[in-house]
Amino acid sequence: METSWMQDGKCRELPPETFFPSDGVGVEIARRICADCPVKEPCLEYALHNRIEHGVWGGASERERRRIARRRRGVAAPITSPSPSPSRSQ
Repeated sequence: METSWMQDGKCRELPPETFFPSDGVGVEIARRICADCPVKEPCLEYALHNRIEHGVWGGASERERRRIARRRRGVAAPITSPSPSPSRSQ
């Protein structure tokens, strides 16, 4: 996959840890930086193509990228409703 776009990323001006936050506030800060980055789309595609699991790429958090990948594969998100317990014969 072509990577010359990386030279134009706003992230090059900032410390890498900005894009690998440990909390939700850090994710929001990174997302705001990515919001008007000229290479936001190729950055996100790079992360999705390479299945990068950590950090904010193209303005998308780890969770958001998993969701995008599932949608693209046509896989629905797991349903977390309780399953009925089997009945016992007495």
